[in-house]
Amino acid sequence: MAIICLVRFQLQFLIFLLYTTSLLLKTSCTGSYPPINVGVTLPALEIFAGGVNYFTGPIPVSLSNASRLQILDFSINGLTGTIPKNLGSLKSLVRLNFDLNNLGNGEVDGLNFLSSLANCTSLEVLGLSENNFGGELHNSIGNLSTQLKILTLGQNLIHGNIPAEIENLVNLNLLGLEGNYLTGSVPDLIGKQKKLEGLHLHVNRFSGSILSALGNLTRLTRLFLEENRFEGNIPSSLGNCKSLQNLNLSSNNLNGTIPEEVLGLSSLSISLVMSNNSLTGSLSLKVGNLHNLVELDISGNKLSGTIPSTLGSCISLERLHLEGNKFEGPIPESLETLRGLEELDLSENNLTGRVPEFLGGFSVLRHLNLSHNNLEGEVSRDGILANASAFSVVGNDKLCGGIPELHLPPCSRKNPREPLSFKVVIPATIAAVFISVLLCSLSIFCIRRKLPRNSNTPTPEEQQVGISYSELIKSTNGFAAENLIGSGSFGSVYKGILSGEGTIVAIKIMNLLQKGASKSFIDECNALRSIRHRNLLKIITACSTVDHQGNDFKGLVFEFMSNGNLDQWLHPTTEQQYRTKKLSFTQRLNIAIDVASALDYLHHHCETTIVHCDLKPSNVLLDDDMTAHVGDFELAKFLSEASKNPSINQSISVALKGSIGYIPPEYGMRSEVSVLGDIYSYGILLLEMFTGKRPTDDMFEGDLNIHKFADMAFPGNVMAIIDPSMLAEEEINENEVNEHGIEERAIIHNNDFQVNRTSNIEECLVSLMEIGLSCSNKSPGKRMAMNIVVNKLQVIRDSFFRSINRLGKNVALYFK
Repeated sequence: MAIICLVRFQLQFLIFLLYTTSLLLKTSCTGSYPPINVGVTLPALEIFAGGVNYFTGPIPVSLSNASRLQILDFSINGLTGTIPKNLGSLKSLVRLNFDLNNLGNGEVDGLNFLSSLANCTSLEVLGLSENNFGGELHNSIGNLSTQLKILTLGQNLIHGNIPAEIENLVNLNLLGLEGNYLTGSVPDLIGKQKKLEGLHLHVNRFSGSILSALGNLTRLTRLFLEENRFEGNIPSSLGNCKSLQNLNLSSNNLNGTIPEEVLGLSSLSISLVMSNNSLTGSLSLKVGNLHNLVELDISGNKLSGTIPSTLGSCISLERLHLEGNKFEGPIPESLETLRGLEELDLSENNLTGRVPEFLGGFSVLRHLNLSHNNLEGEVSRDGILANASAFSVVGNDKLCGGIPELHLPPCSRKNPREPLSFKVVIPATIAAVFISVLLCSLSIFCIRRKLPRNSNTPTPEEQQVGISYSELIKSTNGFAAENLIGSGSFGSVYKGILSGEGTIVAIKIMNLLQKGASKSFIDECNALRSIRHRNLLKIITACSTVDHQGNDFKGLVFEFMSNGNLDQWLHPTTEQQYRTKKLSFTQRLNIAIDVASALDYLHHHCETTIVHCDLKPSNVLLDDDMTAHVGDFELAKFLSEASKNPSINQSISVALKGSIGYIPPEYGMRSEVSVLGDIYSYGILLLEMFTGKRPTDDMFEGDLNIHKFADMAFPGNVMAIIDPSMLAEEEINENEVNEHGIEERAIIHNNDFQVNRTSNIEECLVSLMEIGLSCSNKSPGKRMAMNIVVNKLQVIRDSFFRSINRLGKNVALYFK
């Protein structure tokens, strides 16, 4: 009998595989998939899984005929309509998953089908998140299977309260209701769900106090309550959740102190976030118990007192954010033990004392913000303290020294010895000056006698600035057409090879017949001569002279970017470019961070704030490693040093400048240039990078523009508008495969890995679109400052790679 059952199962599963394969082979045909008669064709189906495909149309009603169906999983597709009520007749169903589709239409009766699933008494998984289901959660939810372990309804259009009947679901492990419009208080009955491990209620409109009954959930590992309207104190009973690894209470209206019981939870190993509330009091010494915590963020509160020295015991910390509080006293020396820190932000407090030199020895630290405190003394030049793009100390008036880019005053060097008398100093000074002048004169005389005299020696005019005209002629083969690599508003760019070392460069020749070209040359020189950043195009030299016909000549020599510009990669125009120029999701994310870092440097870390004024894909250049460099400063403008805060109206009046599609709307009304204009252009660029649509695309007519296009899809339908080519290029990391000893084909064919990977990308894309929409907001005051953009993008990238790494390890264990 056992052999017969095994053969029957194998035959049935083989039929399913053959059927699914036939569907995938026909995806280019018209019609909706799966076909409406699937339940009639395969009545003995037990497993029907087609997740992560391009199925569209409604869920077939005929599925109710497959009475043996146990698993029905079509997550991450494009299905529409609603859940057929007759699926309730499938009494053997264990898993019903339609996460990430386009089901529902937002109507008030959108969840009525739930009552029909009461007959599915074996149901353990019900996944309906990230669809368009509207209406309220009725008390019929309590009639679902008592075997239900996973219930996900997040990111829909659900409103109203959580019904009390949810207490009947006594075996729930995960309850996901995030990203809806739920209101009222969270019922005390949630505290009876003793098997809950994940409670996701974030991004709703819940109010009232946080339940003290949540302390009864001793198996809870993830508690997300952020972005609601909770008020009052944080209940100390949360300290009873001894398995809690991830706790987020940020962006609510909480007050009072942070309970010691919560800070004493040594199980917290991923994240503890309580930012943007109104918490008061000091940070308890118990924080030192968080030995395994990776992220601690309590920024944007009213916490006071000193930073506890016990933080040095949190040796797993990678991100520590204490900014925007009222902490005072020195930065504790005990923090020297936190060698794994990648982000440290202590800005906008009342800290005193010196900048610890040990921070310069943190090898992985890539963001350090100590601005707007009362720090004093000399700043070291080691490690991150030598990187002005990653380190900020603005607003500390008593600091001195450091690298020149910080623009701090020099430190005074007092000599403890007795000063020399004037009788000694004056004669010695006169003698030193006389000897110096004599030596210089002799050196110049000797050098001139040794100079060869030939007709190729550059003229005095050619020697005025940088490189000679003759050298530029030679390096470009007479500005030959085959060396032309691009044209700009005021000139053309040629590829050249400098004699000597054979360095490949890009040479920009100004068209001085074009009105404003000379001024553009001067402006670009002024902008580039004093800025140094890894994500800005490096100028090598300049040439301002006359050509062989006696005409004025001006040119700039830049580093050569072998991978061209971003526009060529986003919008290939030739067949060869279509085949070779494809950017993966990861590459686009890295480029977005590079560009944001460049703008952050220009806006916040230059002696005089610089506004680029013409940010667009063609002005983003890519080197051998696909690192992005912002170039073309023809339209750049300098702002006053009054403030580098973009919320302040720091602008200058000029004629309308920029490129169509990227020009902020306020420029057309007030003709003012400000850092907020660059932020708008960046927002448009970010949306373009991930949707693959130019802001000037033909589809944008009337009131529709790229901002509205993205806003209409945000957040639930982001995957429907993104550039699909970047997902096709997002290949599994080869090092990750080798590290865990898994054959690549095994990973690729593991559906859970692919589903989770795609889910991680979607989470990141939602966050990226949110940044793009914020930056391209019509209202300048609502745009996100570039330093905040950089921080958020780095958090998104870190989260993505950390999730993928965990997935790789899990798959490795699965295949062992």
